[in-house]
Amino acid sequence: MTSLAWLIPAALALGLMGLAGFLWALKNGQFEDLEGASWRAIDDEEPSHTSDKDGR
Repeated sequence: MTSLAWLIPAALALGLMGLAGFLWALKNGQFEDLEGASWRAIDDEEPSHTSDKDGR
């Protein structure tokens, strides 16, 4: 019975942390461009680096 006294609050805390993480990601625009990431993954072009430290 004492294990339930630890497991139930732990499960609730983990659930709230997961919900907070999801809401943070939603607020910061992580789910705005879902198709763009999949197209960038299969794109054959080299990425263009505009801020290269060596100037190459």
